[in-house]
Amino acid sequence: MAMATNTPPSRKLCPSANAVADGASTAARPMEAAAAMCVGAHYNPRMENSTLPLPSDELARRALIGFILTFIAARSVVFLIMAKLVPNGYFFLKGTHVHHLNYGIFLLASVSGYLLFRTPTARNSRISAVVYGVAMALTFDEFGMWLHLGGSYWQRASVDAVVVVAALLGVVGFARSIRSYESRHMKAFFALGLAVVVFGVVLYNASVRIGRLEGPRLRELELASSP
Repeated sequence: MAMATNTPPSRKLCPSANAVADGASTAARPMEAAAAMCVGAHYNPRMENSTLPLPSDELARRALIGFILTFIAARSVVFLIMAKLVPNGYFFLKGTHVHHLNYGIFLLASVSGYLLFRTPTARNSRISAVVYGVAMALTFDEFGMWLHLGGSYWQRASVDAVVVVAALLGVVGFARSIRSYESRHMKAFFALGLAVVVFGVVLYNASVRIGRLEGPRLRELELASSP
């Protein structure tokens, strides 16, 4: 009688993950999709050089991190420059202030072109996701300016746009995790969601009042920081 062999669960789930990672040709290609789904269950460092598509939620989370950190950094740097706490690092081209939304546009064009004309590896896909988040933050941080073709940097529309983009990236990045919630998790999730909504309303009302008080001063700082 043939004795059954004990195969590790990860190998049962991912019989050809190693073959795909090694670049095994036609014999392994029918299993590429299955191998891509179980990279987490049977991780192989060589999969970093594979061109298998990564899960969209993982890429969205990386883009969200790059987006939030860049938005915070951009707002902080602009405020420090306007308050003359750091040297004026704005880029001027023949007397024209080149706003950082232009850097974001160029980055978006570069990332889009790379992903369109090349087949990125897993590692490059992760890097592209972070760069995409950075580019989106630089662009939407000045959403109000390119929406109205001018105006102050401190427009409410820019903040609203950033919140919407961050929320969309968050939904894409964490929706798959939400599906596995149990009933007790869902109750906590909805309670937290309600608390966030209430906090958002309070924050919005507070920001409107602060804008009325500090708006003129911020515009004065903005004008003073430009030649």
